[in-house]
Amino acid sequence: MDSFEPDGNGAAQDLLHPPLPVPPDVKPIKAEFEPAKKKVAIVPMARHGLGSKGPKISILTNHFKVNVGNVDGHFFHYSVSLSYEDGRPVDGKGVGRKVIDRVHETYRSELAGKDFAYDGEKSLFTVGPLPNNKLEFTVVLEDVTSNRNASPDGHDSPNEHDRKRLRRPYQSKTFKVEISFAAKIPMQAIQNALRGQESENSQEALRVLDIILRQHAAKQGCLLVRQSFFQNNPNNFTDIGGGVLGCRGFHSSFRTTQGGLSLNIDVSTTLIIRPGPVVDFLLANQNVREPGSLDWNKAKRLLKNLRIKVSPSNQEYKITGLSDQFCKDQLFSLKQKSMKNENGEAETLEITVYDYFVNHRNIQLRYSAKMPCINVGKPKRPTYIPMELCSLVSLQRYTKALSTFQRASLVEKSRQKPQERMSVLSNALQSSNYGAEPMLRSCGVSISSNFTQVEGRVLPTPRLKVGNGEDFFPRNGRWNFNNKKLVEPARIERWAVVNFSTRCDINSLVRDLIRCGEMKGIHIDPPFDVFEERNQNRRSPPLARVENMFEEIQSKLPGAPQFLLCLLPDRKNSDLYGPWKRKNLAEFGIVTQCMAPTRVNDQYLTNVLLKINAKLGGLNSMLAIERTPSIPIVSKVPTMILGMDVSHGSPGQSDVPSIAAVVSSRQWPLISRYRASVRTQSPKLEMIDSLFKRVSDKEDEGIMRDGVSESQFNQVLNVELDQVIEACKFLDENWNPKFAVIVAQKNHHTKFFQEGSPDNVPPGTVIDNKICHPKNNDFYLCAHAGMIGTTRPTHYHVLLDQIGVSADDLQELVHSLSYVYQKSTTAISVVAPICYAHLAASQMGTFMKFEEASETSSSHGGVTAHGAVPVPQLPRLRENVCNSMFFC
Repeated sequence: MDSFEPDGNGAAQDLLHPPLPVPPDVKPIKAEFEPAKKKVAIVPMARHGLGSKGPKISILTNHFKVNVGNVDGHFFHYSVSLSYEDGRPVDGKGVGRKVIDRVHETYRSELAGKDFAYDGEKSLFTVGPLPNNKLEFTVVLEDVTSNRNASPDGHDSPNEHDRKRLRRPYQSKTFKVEISFAAKIPMQAIQNALRGQESENSQEALRVLDIILRQHAAKQGCLLVRQSFFQNNPNNFTDIGGGVLGCRGFHSSFRTTQGGLSLNIDVSTTLIIRPGPVVDFLLANQNVREPGSLDWNKAKRLLKNLRIKVSPSNQEYKITGLSDQFCKDQLFSLKQKSMKNENGEAETLEITVYDYFVNHRNIQLRYSAKMPCINVGKPKRPTYIPMELCSLVSLQRYTKALSTFQRASLVEKSRQKPQERMSVLSNALQSSNYGAEPMLRSCGVSISSNFTQVEGRVLPTPRLKVGNGEDFFPRNGRWNFNNKKLVEPARIERWAVVNFSTRCDINSLVRDLIRCGEMKGIHIDPPFDVFEERNQNRRSPPLARVENMFEEIQSKLPGAPQFLLCLLPDRKNSDLYGPWKRKNLAEFGIVTQCMAPTRVNDQYLTNVLLKINAKLGGLNSMLAIERTPSIPIVSKVPTMILGMDVSHGSPGQSDVPSIAAVVSSRQWPLISRYRASVRTQSPKLEMIDSLFKRVSDKEDEGIMRDGVSESQFNQVLNVELDQVIEACKFLDENWNPKFAVIVAQKNHHTKFFQEGSPDNVPPGTVIDNKICHPKNNDFYLCAHAGMIGTTRPTHYHVLLDQIGVSADDLQELVHSLSYVYQKSTTAISVVAPICYAHLAASQMGTFMKFEEASETSSSHGGVTAHGAVPVPQLPRLRENVCNSMFFC
């Protein structure tokens, strides 16, 4: 019997009286409910037309035309389930391909001779159906490790018991394979996509073609990184220091374009661990000469899960850790078969790993005695091997953050001039031998060996305005301030110099800075004082050094300075930078410029002055059309340009918050001045999740966005844009600004080459035909002059245009925005608002780095009840710097 509880008044909460009867003369009226209107999702806009401005130029691009003969065929998608004989699922990486290959070899007739395209995990594709919708197979593999040359003897483990245990994975293993029908994908969908009719089917069909390329590379023994493939060829390796190699390979993917289906091939580089002796790698990685100087805790973290080959057996294992003690001290129990106890069991002998290998295995060890052993066993059942017998195998990715030196070395050694890159790409296509790939043949796919020819245009160079009413045209995307004054120079009156133990002639530096400033029109008074760091503070932690310096500044300055020039001892990545910037911008509201005065000349000082002038509210140069004003779109109606970017933590730092920045143009009709708003958000989140707080001016909007992949375009239009509109409505319910939304992509693989010329394409080169999207509104722009290597164009996607801008006007505006970057005297590769957003996010990121470094590993905030790591908030900037271009 159900029960109920009375409420506080003694009435039963759950007791309901029957409804009153309806009188006979009353006819009930049916209630009509109007369903809530469902918001129609916005999709990226279609192209309205092509641009025509600028002289035409013939260009080659690294897209190769693809023909698909089998348009009436179908891809059949099957789900793959792999398990061991006892039913446990197979989760080992790399095993899947070996198992499926064995299925293909063993059961070819049962599979009607069909070729597979297997993604290495749970999806398998064929051209045409398999004989049945569900197939089950059993296969046996003799060796399921990734080592192809494993020796069967296993004589490299410390004792007989462990030797048996280690050998067990290399004995035959039985696998059950279940292949079940999942979907049917018409190849016609590819042709539909080329006509602008994209669908799930067309995306799946293209995915199958890309999976075929990955499988083709896997069969050649390549390392696969998404759609990039890397061969084990030392000719492709370049040492960048720290035990890390740059490994050159190739990106290869199919693209739908206006000109049809194309194969986009480009040079790609990944980072790998230097193969060879483990000890040599550790010495290089930690930059020490002697093994005795190695930090073994750091080594343990770095080596975990890396694969090694062990001498003399040539067997391959995965590192699980290091021994707690050195090889000469680490004990284990060795069973003595020749010695039996009373029960007839082999007696055990406690012996060191070193003693076992030297005296029982007769393997000479030269330097392992005073090093930990490599552990290839499990935590509770370790298997130790002396370090000098272990060598790292090739093609293992290095995923940690690079040092400044390593990054510079990688860039330097990865550069290729246009003609060299073209030659390398032609050879790559030829050596890939896609014509021999059975699955591509089944699809009727044929690939041209010729670079696609496209028609580009060179947009006119915008005219710039500097001081004294002077106008000029940059040449080849570059200019200088020789014999020129800044268009709006600041005046520096209350300032001081802070020296963190750099060795330089400060009086001479100040004198030269004032002189260079006068030449550019910036009046600079002599500094109030020079604050030298005291000797006793030099070895203090960075935060303490900054605090001590500020105590001295406060004790001597009569009031807050307009500006502080900070001299740092390290040119790059000074650990003082973050605490210093935070102290100035967040706590005191002081504009500051840091410099490392190693090689100071007039050019260097001029570049420093450009940054100082922009931070203090001046303008270095501006577009002549800003003054007229005759900027396309912008000059006709009050307009605000927003630039957005998200900065993520370094590779391997999955718990470091991402930092989102939005900058907005100020003082319409100018497009050269900006202010920034910066927030932290969840790690690695590319979408900006708190845009509602960001908009504060009543104008029409132009939104430029960086770093978004094509799969996220709908989120930009239906989530981010919604938040901006919500912010506008919060300010004024009747405000309905029009929006244009543009995404800038740098992370793509399309390159351009001038036919018959060793030079890069000229600055201002725009392409909006043939290799662009079949339907959507996109274009490529090389606004900058590529002086080194091959120019990387920026791929602009116009997702929304409520304003109604012509292709020519939009391309001219984007081109013009590449010439208003106040830090530089060159056109830049991506529009200035996006660069400023990136700078603002990166600079505020130094606050986070400094905070991480100042905390212990146990005080990183813990985990919330829902399992999400709480995101620490950035300190608020003081109002006077908040409105400045502090990020310059």
